[in-house]
Amino acid sequence: MASDLLSIAASGARAARGALDVTAQNIANASSDGYVRRSLRIEEVAASGGAGQIGDISLSGARIAEIRRNADSFLQGEVRRTSGDLQRADVELKGLRNMESALEQSGVFNSIVEFEAVLQQLSSDPVDPSRRAAVVAEAETLANKFNITASGFEAVGEGLRFDAEAQVSGANVIGSELARVNLRLTRAGSGSSDRAALLDQRDQLLERLAGFTTVGTQFAADGTVAVSLGTNPPRSFVQGGTAGTLASATAADGTLSFSVDGQAMAPGSGSLAGAALALTELASVRTRLDTIAAGIADTVNNAQAAGSALDGSQGQPIFTGTTAGTLKVVMTSGQGLATAPAGAVAGSRDDANLSALRQSLATLDPAQQLNGVLFDVSSKVAGRNVTQSALQTIASSARISLEQQSGVDLDTEAANLIRFQQAFQASGRAMQTASDIFDTLLGIGR
Repeated sequence: MASDLLSIAASGARAARGALDVTAQNIANASSDGYVRRSLRIEEVAASGGAGQIGDISLSGARIAEIRRNADSFLQGEVRRTSGDLQRADVELKGLRNMESALEQSGVFNSIVEFEAVLQQLSSDPVDPSRRAAVVAEAETLANKFNITASGFEAVGEGLRFDAEAQVSGANVIGSELARVNLRLTRAGSGSSDRAALLDQRDQLLERLAGFTTVGTQFAADGTVAVSLGTNPPRSFVQGGTAGTLASATAADGTLSFSVDGQAMAPGSGSLAGAALALTELASVRTRLDTIAAGIADTVNNAQAAGSALDGSQGQPIFTGTTAGTLKVVMTSGQGLATAPAGAVAGSRDDANLSALRQSLATLDPAQQLNGVLFDVSSKVAGRNVTQSALQTIASSARISLEQQSGVDLDTEAANLIRFQQAFQASGRAMQTASDIFDTLLGIGR
């Protein structure tokens, strides 16, 4: 019986020491990102009596059955979903804000107003050389402002595409890592600390991947995960130890599309979805800006062709280019302004053609068109601000719920230290008692 007591006490000491080790691991990793609290499952080692020993006391102590992760797959899925939605809103909002800044800071709206104002001033004295020169100078300023706005839009698009390409590369790296973790999980012992660490790594990788695009998961009994990306339909990305390839393509209008192993994929959520949405809006706004620039150029050049310059010759174009980025002024002198109607003599003060130009611009109303673009972009920024704030609150709540469930509570771990330390000391006392019994039996035998 003493020998049984010794082995039982030794098994208890080993189990208590393992519990202390796990508790210390939890405390050490209380602030580690992605760490999930560990706990031990200790079970009895049962033994039955052998031949001729039926009814004997047959006890064998305890052993560590497995190391558990205090993880909740539902809460982890919620964190992935809500963080992906938040990333989409963040990237889209950032792109919209940059568009808004490009429109407002270029001063193109004020330049349109100033151009119409100098045309009005010219109508009071159509042969004044200084006023004619002012019109040409303001036309050059207007073209430059359109160019600056177009360059700002191009910078916004390049930034969004650059970040998206980096994220596509990051997603492919994560896919490869997940495939490797799957292979290692198939070889990890059930309930081992190595398996628990691999599962932590798997969940961290999935959360990072969900920041890029919608992630679908199917978990196997051995802990391996099959991953799909995107929506309508989702595309297989990781199967066992094999990972697919996520790719992006840029269209002529600067928008992005994505594919997995050549199959088209809609990101759904995450930063890639946000970039795609922002680039689609950017393409629409650029088209509207180009339309305004082309409308001004066509209206002014058509009016020029219908009138006579100061020297009596037919008016020549002031602008070239059909987009905001290509708009240029080709007229070098104010004398070329065709303020008089066709056929007028040199030096004519008849401003009929100038009045027709002003009327055409008033009908076109480019300032109001541009104001509409600014209003639409600003409205989207305001709306996305509200959405982003709401999603931030939702994502934060999901994160808090997960941390409360799977995070390390130092007060609980401190209590566990005392509890397992007492269990270890008690097992040690039992071993000492077994040793004393042996000594007593040996002393009797003498």
